[in-house]
Amino acid sequence: MADVVTWDRVCDLVSVLPEVEQGISYGTPACKIRGKLFARLLEDGERIAIFTHEREALLAAAPQTYTVPAHYANYPMVVVVLDTADPVELSELLTESWRIRAPKRLAATLPR
Repeated sequence: MADVVTWDRVCDLVSVLPEVEQGISYGTPACKIRGKLFARLLEDGERIAIFTHEREALLAAAPQTYTVPAHYANYPMVVVVLDTADPVELSELLTESWRIRAPKRLAATLPR
């Protein structure tokens, strides 16, 4: 695959969003908005967890890329396998995750 997504690429994709902070969550690198997690690298270094309202559609469309481990079953989150993720779609999903976690007034400043 020519365009494999890495954590560094994820960080580049979210760097255009307002007030993104790099930090740590559960011992791994994470992206936050005003201290609230919206994306985090999982322990294997090959997957990320993000918030989404499109979980069922993602799981149905690309089960090789999107999963929901049991411990995320009650949260609006999905796990993304980076080496099978489409960079354009991932950028959109990261923006959605940011919007879900950002304060409403700040989220409203970002054009749709």
